[in-house]
Amino acid sequence: MASVRNPAATGLEPASSLDRPDDGLAQDELGKAGVRRASLRVRTLVTLRWLVIIGEIAALALVALLLGFRTPYAVCFGVIGLAAWINLLTGVASPGQRLYGSKEATAQLAFDILQISVLVFLTGGAANPFILMLIAPVTLAAATLPLRPVLVLGALAMGATLFLAIFALPPPAVPDLGLAPSMSYRMTAAAANIAGIALIAGYVRHAAEESARMALALDVTQAVLAREQRLSALGALAAAAAHELGTPLATISIVAKELAREAPTPHVKDDADLLIAQAERCREILRRLTQTPDATDEMHERMSLLQLVHEVIEPHANAKDVRVEAIVTGAPSVKAPDIRRMPEVLHAMTTFVENAVDFAGSEVLVTVRFDAEQVSMEVRDDGPGFAPEVLAKLGEPYVTTRPGAEGSRTGHIGMGLGFFIAKTLLERTGAQVSFQNGRPRGAVVSARWPRARIEASNV
Repeated sequence: MASVRNPAATGLEPASSLDRPDDGLAQDELGKAGVRRASLRVRTLVTLRWLVIIGEIAALALVALLLGFRTPYAVCFGVIGLAAWINLLTGVASPGQRLYGSKEATAQLAFDILQISVLVFLTGGAANPFILMLIAPVTLAAATLPLRPVLVLGALAMGATLFLAIFALPPPAVPDLGLAPSMSYRMTAAAANIAGIALIAGYVRHAAEESARMALALDVTQAVLAREQRLSALGALAAAAAHELGTPLATISIVAKELAREAPTPHVKDDADLLIAQAERCREILRRLTQTPDATDEMHERMSLLQLVHEVIEPHANAKDVRVEAIVTGAPSVKAPDIRRMPEVLHAMTTFVENAVDFAGSEVLVTVRFDAEQVSMEVRDDGPGFAPEVLAKLGEPYVTTRPGAEGSRTGHIGMGLGFFIAKTLLERTGAQVSFQNGRPRGAVVSARWPRARIEASNV
């Protein structure tokens, strides 16, 4: 068993701020920008409108040719023709990939609601089952537009439904049959349609927002992972630079010494001596780089569990009023594995330790355990623990760990992306991540891997 109490004593230099991207800043910027939603494209609107128009023509043809019902077909087909003409102009006037602005999209969908309403007015009003078509434009708005246009279009569709329940021409019917739906029936049909508009638009709106929020959170995760991978590669890059620059620096040093020995004037000799000194300084810098643990490819690509906890707790070793300790322990007679250096693991576990330090009472304990089958890592603090109402949702995007940041040392309230990013990164390495409250208090975050998934190859 190995215990780590102060990583500074190991000789590891503090990591620069570049090694730990400022997730809090990224989250604040995302909060100002808001959750992105897809906009309505011209091609989408034109295509869906053609489908509606074709459906309207088919319905009228069925009523006229097969059922022989009486209705003002000339006016109905005139309304459909107007919609087709406007849709044709819309498709020709604008490129299909162009995105509508909110006002323009609202006007286009409002026209669709009015066109459908006029057609339903001519064919029986709320007694016509095709009044359900009013749901389509509102649903499309709910999936693609901001909230205010959705509310405006929803109110327009509901108002049109109520109007059609009271005022409308008689529904299509066989001549002289004399069928007339009662007012109670029309009002019931209108109420059902209004409920459908509200429920379907609400469901679609919620699903679209969740999808957009998840997509944005995954974009942030990808950006964090890409940054961590670039920074992780700097060690190998430094080793390669040290190797490649050794020969030209040696040549510069030899030529400078020859110039110094044969200098025609004191000024030239001073310049040559300066070249020699600077070349020697560069060689010393490269020598130090090659002596660091990350200087060779082999050491850069693999690390011991002790090195892992060093790098995870090092940024927080000097946290005020909090003692950060780490323990590496394993099963008897089982050799401790060397693991692959994975930026995902380092970033995620450092995030969990940072959160623990922020809320701990006086101590944070990081424990790494291993046996022949598994490797696990646990971060435990003695703070107030996770709030019960969010514990079950931790790891989802935009869920803050403790509302109001009560008990937090920094008082920072992020968007709840930190835990989502960390959990996503760990799961990509094959880890099972869990969150729970400790006993009698405190928060516990643990990650568990099959040993084969993270163990470095011995080849």
